[in-house]
Amino acid sequence: MAILLLRYSEIGLKGITVRNRWENRLKDNILQMLAADGVEALVTRGQARFYVEASDLQAAINSIRKVFGVGSISVCETAGTEMEDICEKVAEYSKSRMVKGKTFAVRARREGGQKFNSMELARACGDAIWNANLDKDPKVNLHEPDILFWVEARPRQTYIFQDYIYGHAGLPIGTQGHVLAEVNDERGLLSALLMMKRGCKVYVQGEYGLDVLREYDPNLKVVDEGLFSSKYLGIVKGSDLGQIEEFNQADYDLPVFFPTIGMTDDEVREKMALFREFAEASPRRKQ
Repeated sequence: MAILLLRYSEIGLKGITVRNRWENRLKDNILQMLAADGVEALVTRGQARFYVEASDLQAAINSIRKVFGVGSISVCETAGTEMEDICEKVAEYSKSRMVKGKTFAVRARREGGQKFNSMELARACGDAIWNANLDKDPKVNLHEPDILFWVEARPRQTYIFQDYIYGHAGLPIGTQGHVLAEVNDERGLLSALLMMKRGCKVYVQGEYGLDVLREYDPNLKVVDEGLFSSKYLGIVKGSDLGQIEEFNQADYDLPVFFPTIGMTDDEVREKMALFREFAEASPRRKQ
């Protein structure tokens, strides 16, 4: 059965204590997103990886891609940890994916106490794919292959896949404190999303783009203008360089952040297009 392998990005740079805490937060956020999108799935935490089993893999992918902190996703077939089992499974996996006359290569990595190293694993898997597809005249090209197979041998299972499906990466929401964002236009909307991507829990003032924001934070809090909380660490504004001349920090008791201050309007539209693309593919919108 195919499963999803999830990778995070910046969390891996932290020490063990912080990494463990942020991994738990990321898992909680993944589960909350899947629940909000109505996707039934089992999420398992591994060593620097998460594994997701779901009956509807595409719905799970479209849901999880919205979770900040998830760097990439791969749809994998699994195998055992012995070289013979891995080669047998990768050979079978390749039969429906090899194309006559096309070149291929294997990228392998090993994590654990296996009796082989990554290079030996790649060589053995390459031989298995070659022998299983002799009728398709296979050719090897290690630098620019037409078809690429990835093999990750981990302590409990081996994962075989071909593609990386990229998410927004960043940090999990809830790891970097609370901020208040003024969202009245596209630039303000992008500013709020970028602060979410940096791990902030964003409270929103304004009605613009709430449908998009709720896709990325199912528990989004909208507050009335004038209401303020001591929990806020800063205020987020969607201002450009022309508007910054009117800004005076002395008017505020908290730091003010301008995530889009250096962006042109075209850059704002380009970045928002990707956020909207992920939001529009959400399983929640297809229910």
